[in-house]
Amino acid sequence: MLLVLAQVIAQSNIAFGTSGARGLVTDFTDEVCAAFAQSFVRVMQRSFSFKRIAIGIDNRPSSPQMAAACAGVLESMGYSVDYYGVLPTPALAFQAMQDKVPAIMVTGSHIPFDRNGLKFYRPDGEISKDDEQAILNVSDELTCFISALPATSSVASDNYIQRYLDIYPQQMLAGKRIGIYEHSSAGRDLYHRVFTKLGAEVISLERTNTFVPIDTEAVTEVDQQKGLDWSKQYGFDAIFSTDGDGDRPLIADEKGQWLRGDIVGLLCAKALGIQSLAVPVSCNTAIEQAGIFSTVIRTKIGSPYVIAAFAELTGSVAGFEANGGFLLGSDVTVSEQVLKALPTRDALLPGLALLALAGELPLSKLTEALPQRYTASDRLQQVPTQWSKEFLAKAASSPEEFLDQLGQSARTLQSLDQTDGLRMRFVDGEIVHLRPSGNAPELRCYAESTEQAKAQDLVLVILNAVKGLLN
Repeated sequence: MLLVLAQVIAQSNIAFGTSGARGLVTDFTDEVCAAFAQSFVRVMQRSFSFKRIAIGIDNRPSSPQMAAACAGVLESMGYSVDYYGVLPTPALAFQAMQDKVPAIMVTGSHIPFDRNGLKFYRPDGEISKDDEQAILNVSDELTCFISALPATSSVASDNYIQRYLDIYPQQMLAGKRIGIYEHSSAGRDLYHRVFTKLGAEVISLERTNTFVPIDTEAVTEVDQQKGLDWSKQYGFDAIFSTDGDGDRPLIADEKGQWLRGDIVGLLCAKALGIQSLAVPVSCNTAIEQAGIFSTVIRTKIGSPYVIAAFAELTGSVAGFEANGGFLLGSDVTVSEQVLKALPTRDALLPGLALLALAGELPLSKLTEALPQRYTASDRLQQVPTQWSKEFLAKAASSPEEFLDQLGQSARTLQSLDQTDGLRMRFVDGEIVHLRPSGNAPELRCYAESTEQAKAQDLVLVILNAVKGLLN
């Protein structure tokens, strides 16, 4: 029976979220992976000429087979496949942009172990939301294929490392002791090389062959305690880690306290001399209050929206998300060397930029110099996305009733923002933002206050109230 690409995808239960197509591993059959890969290439053929496609994977056990299906169908279509094995997503994206070829990254990023995903890159960067819709609607027949992976090349990993060794002084981190929380990160074999080459003493922490879904926006209490304990045990100047595919940083200061992703992004942008920013609506308002940037645009959550906003910005341009992933929208000069634009989330640049900015000072001094606005976030898992959407739509229509349901009737609402989910700003300056995750059946809550404990308590109170309504 002939299989039409759009039908295979429509029946797969796989959907595009805030970053890539995501779903259960059991739904990513060889046919589904191949259908996505073939549809992606058909869409790319409309705008670009190419003979090769790049593929990379994360450390999930399901990723090699998914990549093999993608590679198999692409080779059956007559394309050569550059297979780079396990590497960070930004490393694959950077190589593909230099080679001017499309790329497919097999990764579920930080989502639970029973899920995976596919991220797609045009020769000039991430695909757009329009590209996503086009991929879903290709009416070609699925090409016959045999799943197989080509030999692994280290070129993309090597070039990604060199990208940063070229701009930072060789002994920039001399005298620094850096911990690398490796877990199952796709970039764990690269980071040790980079920090060591820059002069740091590097200590590897908790490398595991079991996949760990680290979420840099919702750091677990266990990981928070690990940071504190490691700092005391080893006397680190910083601890560096990432999510599963290496595009979101997790950075701790010398005290072992993990820095919020949007604060990491703010400091990275400051270090690079960025003039204009695009950030999601969920990011810390210290970004504007710091008075560092000439323009700040707020977008929906998801890197495609941040990238789309770059077209409205001038001067040196960048963006970042609350998860810490930093997107460099224009070339910038660092240490008299040109750092080329990389308009996709990157975790390594923020880590190095913060250490360069701090110099001999402890990292905590960088955050102390910023406006004291604190954010916290967490999530309710296994919350149906449709329930979340209906729940928030009703809340927006009757905000006072909604606040009463949450036990917050004493609060006075100053403004309500529906750019992405429901973001409520109160007259006392505190903020609560609820939205369905774009990648998994989860309801996320973000809060902002003048004290970290207040922000954390606010998230806990709100999510407990929502859990009661859900039950």
